[in-house]
Amino acid sequence: MSDTSAVFLSEQEVMIRDTARKVAQEVVAPTAAERDRTGAWPQNELNAIAELGFLGMHIPEEHGGAGLSFVEYCLAIEEFAAVDGGFATALHVHNSVALSIFRDGTPEQRRQWLPAMISGEKIGCFLLSEPHAGSDTAAFRTSARRDGDHYVLNGSKQFISNGGVAGVAIVVSVTNKDAGKKGVSLIMVDPSNPGYVVARNEEKMGQRTANLAAIQLDDCRVPVSNLLGDEGAGYRHIIAGLDEGRVAIAALSIGIARAALEAAVKYAKEREAYGAPIINLQGVAFDLADMATQVDVSQVYMLHAARLCQAGVRCPKEASSVKLFASEMAERVCSDALQIHGGYGYLSDFPVERYCRDARVTKIYEGTSHIQKLIIARNL
Repeated sequence: MSDTSAVFLSEQEVMIRDTARKVAQEVVAPTAAERDRTGAWPQNELNAIAELGFLGMHIPEEHGGAGLSFVEYCLAIEEFAAVDGGFATALHVHNSVALSIFRDGTPEQRRQWLPAMISGEKIGCFLLSEPHAGSDTAAFRTSARRDGDHYVLNGSKQFISNGGVAGVAIVVSVTNKDAGKKGVSLIMVDPSNPGYVVARNEEKMGQRTANLAAIQLDDCRVPVSNLLGDEGAGYRHIIAGLDEGRVAIAALSIGIARAALEAAVKYAKEREAYGAPIINLQGVAFDLADMATQVDVSQVYMLHAARLCQAGVRCPKEASSVKLFASEMAERVCSDALQIHGGYGYLSDFPVERYCRDARVTKIYEGTSHIQKLIIARNL
């Protein structure tokens, strides 16, 4: 976030932002390019940031977490995204799962699942999307049949962030197929359960740090005590978290775009053409001005939406608007940054080509751009 944007932040928020920036640059950034090449899971980096509370950002301090506000959380996600978009995605998903357990879990469930998540011993994943049901969250087919004191889960889940490395999974499943949306429930599963099968770990265009898996649930038996919240309340819980999720992805998008902008400015000041740095060329200068404006506007709008979420105000239009604007902006800014680098931008020696690949998926996950437009239009 630009220094001038700090006028919109409290001293506490600035402190959290600066701490996250320092940790991201010192712990995550040095190994980002290598992870992009190899797809290695960043367990050492996660362990390091866990000691500072970043794996339990939403969880109150009295329960072992960092107790951050939602605005502080978005500021932190932006900083981690500025060094590695895939790392930020993995971090966001993990924290969202922990928050769901804290909000909707019983005291016993919190004691059972959260400590290992906050310490980094176990990473969280959310089994939502299915091969035939992405944005259409009412079309789930994964079933959870009651059998005595257990549920028996069967179904396929697709595009599951952290799915292949998780130690805690929340599964969106149908407990009553005749009840429509009111028949959907959330059930916690230990991925070491033999019925939880990692069908494959996906090869991706970008965000290679983030694990993305296809999961098969084959007669996966879990205790009824693993039900998160009330039976049939799963769809309501999903909808309740959509605003926050979309604003967080906007923050993540801004982080990637900001990194691309900073790289483009640095390169334009160093690269010379016609006897002077190319930043003196009007075409390059105007492109950088447009990029900076888009990043700054996105940051301010993201803070506005984040404060609405923090105040407990339902804001589907604002959340979808900022997610749409920031993700589309990130793709444009990263592309322009690559163009300013010329041929060097197309080489993996420079980070802008990674930023372009990492930014692209922000227009897809947490609801595609078309879905965001539908939501915005319906709320006009």
